[in-house]
Amino acid sequence: MEPLAPSMRVLITNNALALRAGSELYVRDLALALLRRGHTPIAFSTDLGEIARELRAATVPVVDDLNDLGAPPDIIHGHHHLDTMTALLHFDRTPAIYFCHGWTPWQEAPPPRSPRIFRYVAVDDTCRDRLVFQHGIPEAQVQVVLNFVDLARFRPRSPLPKKPARALIFSNNFSDGDETKMIREACAGFGIALDVIGMGSGHACSAPETRLGDYDLVFAKARAALEALAVGNAVVVCDKAGLGGMVTAENLAEHRRLNFGIRQLREPVTVERVAREVRRYDRSDAAEVSARIRAEAGLEPAIDRLLSIYNEVIVEAGAQREFDRSAEARATSGYLRWLSPLLKGRQGAEARAAQGAHQAAFFQMVTKRMAEERLEIEKRIADQAEQIETLTRHAADRDTLEALSKQLTQSRDAAQGQLDQISASRAWRWISRYERFRQRWISPGRS
Repeated sequence: MEPLAPSMRVLITNNALALRAGSELYVRDLALALLRRGHTPIAFSTDLGEIARELRAATVPVVDDLNDLGAPPDIIHGHHHLDTMTALLHFDRTPAIYFCHGWTPWQEAPPPRSPRIFRYVAVDDTCRDRLVFQHGIPEAQVQVVLNFVDLARFRPRSPLPKKPARALIFSNNFSDGDETKMIREACAGFGIALDVIGMGSGHACSAPETRLGDYDLVFAKARAALEALAVGNAVVVCDKAGLGGMVTAENLAEHRRLNFGIRQLREPVTVERVAREVRRYDRSDAAEVSARIRAEAGLEPAIDRLLSIYNEVIVEAGAQREFDRSAEARATSGYLRWLSPLLKGRQGAEARAAQGAHQAAFFQMVTKRMAEERLEIEKRIADQAEQIETLTRHAADRDTLEALSKQLTQSRDAAQGQLDQISASRAWRWISRYERFRQRWISPGRS
């Protein structure tokens, strides 16, 4: 369902538009799809980078300061609380929807509250549960719009071989750590070569659609898993957090409702468990899964659904002559109250105790180093004095004795000067009063 207006201005907020990560790529695909349909997407973030440049190259406006917008948007499509609240406060008459993309990221919690947020949208059932049962969003306000894949970009590969020959870890979270080594060892047991694509491994890929067709078996989660399935790879849901198992025609519906994500990463990654999933490779089943994904998870039906939600919200907002400004002010006040401890860096007694312990350790380290330096200089003075005494007692040549004695005396006097300088310094005086300082500022139990 297209919106009533022939064209719609949609402000899309995001924590960052820098790296090629999940919500950043969601913004990119959404904005480009809206642009193709004749709408005006505008992307907003205070952290711009590669994705921002890609959007601008496609003629999508990208801003890090909302004052750069000369006209208000028709609707705010909000990702992440800081950026969504910034947009709501700047455009105080614009209605909004708010998306939840994850269970754990700090950017996702808490969801902002405002009488101008008419819908909360979750990308899977896990995020829906977070909104309803962890943050108290009324169930009637929450909808689920499952993640999508751009089928025009991620095109089908040739049929899979009977046995897999090449495997890929497709994730930003994997490096060369233990989990990668265990997956590599499990694959090697079947004669399967393994590669890794993603930022964590130093092998970021700007066009994974050109690479996925080279592999038979892919280890991935969330968006990456969905893209690999659309291409036709056999996919094992997997990340550093755990193993979710091979996606099959039998379990596809459950996996899709949970976005191939965190709720399914139930088992630790081990060589034995990975090998178990590799044995489940079935090219016929993988082909059926891919066909269903391409029938159900395309970009265009998801954009239809989002435009329908935008339209509903704009109509509902237009029916209200005025928003409840008092409720909005209270919601903003509550958000700032939640944000205050984070900005002030005060995280409770444990954080303060840890900070005090860190400061005490630093002071002790400085004291130890200066005391060691003083002892070293005193030892040098004593050694040089002993050498002078020995030369005085045993040297036969008085001229040589006097010259050497003068040289050592000058060296001793220079060292004595350094010692006197340290003893007279403010730092040494501070060290002499360190115990009182510690008792006053770092003693246990002081708030």
